[in-house]
Amino acid sequence: MNRIGLFLAGAIAGAVAGAVAALLLAPASGDHFRGQIKDYTQKVVDEVRSASEQKRVELEKELDELRAPQA
Repeated sequence: MNRIGLFLAGAIAGAVAGAVAALLLAPASGDHFRGQIKDYTQKVVDEVRSASEQKRVELEKELDELRAPQA
């Protein structure tokens, strides 16, 4: 689980750093920029959900293998 925690912490830190940098360097108008932030945030959320789903499947598979009777 440590890897998942590190991944999530990295994803959140990257999202925050990207948002701050975008706010400081944005040449776009407010409405346009808010749309870009919304799109970026949704992309990050989707990536995190996908990674967590993949890890869940891997862990369930390992658990099933551990629960299987040993021959």
